Parts: sequence; structure tokens; C-alpha cells
Amino acid sequence: MKLIIGLGNPGKEYEGTRHNIGFEVLDQWVREAGAEFEKERKWEGEVAKIGALTLLKPTTFMNHSGRSAASLARFYRWTPQEILVVYDDVALPVGTLRFRASGGDGGHNGIKSLIQHFGSKDFPRLKVGVGSAAPGKLVGHVLGTFAPNERDEVQNTLARAVQAVQLAASVGVTSAANKFNVKNKPKEEHPSDDEQEIRRSNCVEHEGERQGH
Repeated sequence: MKLIIGLGNPGKEYEGTRHNIGFEVLDQWVREAGAEFEKERKWEGEVAKIGALTLLKPTTFMNHSGRSAASLARFYRWTPQEILVVYDDVALPVGTLRFRASGGDGGHNGIKSLIQHFGSKDFPRLKVGVGSAAPGKLVGHVLGTFAPNERDEVQNTLARAVQAVQLAASVGVTSAANKFNVKNKPKEEHPSDDEQEIRRSNCVEHEGERQGH
């Protein structure tokens, strides 16, 4: 493992939102390690180093995350298999972690962008559950903050997610999945057709738009 990517939207207005849980996991790790993120204009993101690992938070808004990630990966000649992506999943309950070695975008526009720019679906990822949305309320759900009664669970999940990513970087995704893919197993792992359609139809088209999805 060479590169860990956390997905989210830049800007104060998106801090603490469900869609930014990927950013939060990396922020937690960096704080624990006593490291710092630095803005890297050429990579269109914030970059931190922890040991031999590079951590990246794209600042392109969610829909263009792949542009940032692929440019950094190509420069260092890292393959998709050497990259782990951390991001939110509305099909998983809050408190659930789920590793996958590869797969489609599942209606997530950040993952869709990564697949397009990497030219491959074969990169490991860690899904972090943020809970399901009411019908027709997906955008407001992912761009909203967690409920007060969810915050303790979220904090515990962030700590567990950091441990999960550290283990995956050390021994691989398969071994990490055996340990972390067990808590709060959801009834349905994949979003419904309606949810996927909503996700695909609501997205940031360019950096100037202020609703990042």
C-alpha cells in the first residue's frame, strides 16, 4: 500500500457532514500520528506523510476526486492496487466498516470519478457507514451533519477506521476485512435503484458549485 485517499468536499460548510467521513478518518489518523496536511496545488489536494504512506484529501469537490488522485498516482507510478480509498456509504448503518478489494461505483460520484481517471475498478476501498436516507432526501442526508445521538458512535467509528486502514496497509485488505467487516452487518449492502438514481442525478458539476455530492 502506497497511497490512502479520503473522499470529501473542501470548505468549512462541509466539515462534519456525512459525505466527508473519508476526510475525517484521515484527519483523525494525522492527528494521532502528530503529522500535518499540506496543500499541494499541483495535486489539487492536501497531502500528509505517515511513514512510507502518503495520505491525500482531494480538494476538487467530490465529483472530480479522480483528477487529483490519478495525477499523484501517475507521478509516483503507483498502481490502483497500491491505493486504498476511504469514503461514505449510505447502504451501511452508522458504525459499520466494510472493506472491498474492488468493485463498481455503487452510485457514489467520488468513486465514479476515481474509476474513470484510474481506468480501473480494481482498487481497494474502505466503506464507512453513514446511515440510509429517507426516500427523496439523499442529497440533504449526505450533505447534512450527524444527529447528536450518532456522534459518539461516529467518534468510535473514526478510531476503528484508522485502525482498519493501518492494518490494511500493513497486512493487506483481505486480512483487515476478516477483522473489521463484522460489526453491524447491514440487511442490504447495495443502495436501491431509486437511491442510485438520486445519487447519479445530484452531483457537483464543477468546482464553482457549492453543493458537493
